[in-house]
Amino acid sequence: MHTGRSIRASRGFSYVELLIVVVISSMITLSLMGVVGTAADSSDALQARNELNREARFAMQQMVKAVSHTRRLLLPFNDNPYTDYPEHIREQTIPPSPPIGSSTLASAVLAVTLPAYIDLDGNGVPDADNDGDGFIDEDLGEDTHNDFGSGVYAIDDDGDGDVDNSLDIDDDERLDLESEDPINGIDDDGDNNIDEDPSADMNEDGCPGFCGVDEDGDGNIDEGNVNDDDEDGSSDEDWYDPLVFYLAGDVLRQRTPVPWDETGDSNVNGRDFVVADIAKNVTRFRVEKVADTARGERVDLTLELTDPASGESVSLHTSARLGGKL
Repeated sequence: MHTGRSIRASRGFSYVELLIVVVISSMITLSLMGVVGTAADSSDALQARNELNREARFAMQQMVKAVSHTRRLLLPFNDNPYTDYPEHIREQTIPPSPPIGSSTLASAVLAVTLPAYIDLDGNGVPDADNDGDGFIDEDLGEDTHNDFGSGVYAIDDDGDGDVDNSLDIDDDERLDLESEDPINGIDDDGDNNIDEDPSADMNEDGCPGFCGVDEDGDGNIDEGNVNDDDEDGSSDEDWYDPLVFYLAGDVLRQRTPVPWDETGDSNVNGRDFVVADIAKNVTRFRVEKVADTARGERVDLTLELTDPASGESVSLHTSARLGGKL
């Protein structure tokens, strides 16, 4: 009997036993593959989300820094009582959301005057100081952006769906009027915005600079051309340089003025700028101009990015006070 048991034991597993082992092993392998696959999917989703967060935060930082260091918000405008769509909110989604009222296209844009910390040519003079006299935006021409366009060149300023649709130097793209709102602290054209469309004589008082004031400190008052607002002997040589953030498809772009001839026309003007992509896969961009009587004007920003492969999405919202870092 002892010998028989030893012989049976030495024969190993039976066919049925082997089959059971194979089935159990397969089940364990499939389970492990599922765990590994789920972990890989989770890792891919996490990586996609981290990349979206990185891009969104970078883009937000660029816009917040620009707003908090600018001297003037160019876009969005305040709401215009003559239109049936909000102008203080500029929102754009991908796929496109329907426009409101008589506007034919919903578009989002943020534009500010170029902050003084930007010096792309490294000459120690802020690029916004076009004439290098130590002052910024002090001698605007009738075309306040010096770009030969209506409002900000190639941008839909008033949100009606059209780009540069008004008169060539109608700087607010409204009412087809030129120079109807001088820099005097008054809403001259009744559109709920102040000082947004001045003439070459910026305050329209008929004097170089302010009447009875020695702007350049040379001992002479009101000398020179009426359009020479800083009395330095030149006219219209220091314009608004728009730093612009806008969507091109699903890409958020930053358009930065440069102090050199970028267009190749042998002149430096408002059409000399460079464009950089600062966020991709944008599905929502929203800019709101907010009047804050306690602390001054601010801009609320919302940016949403969605990864087309994973479907992962991130949304950031922040607020920046205009000129808060000056």
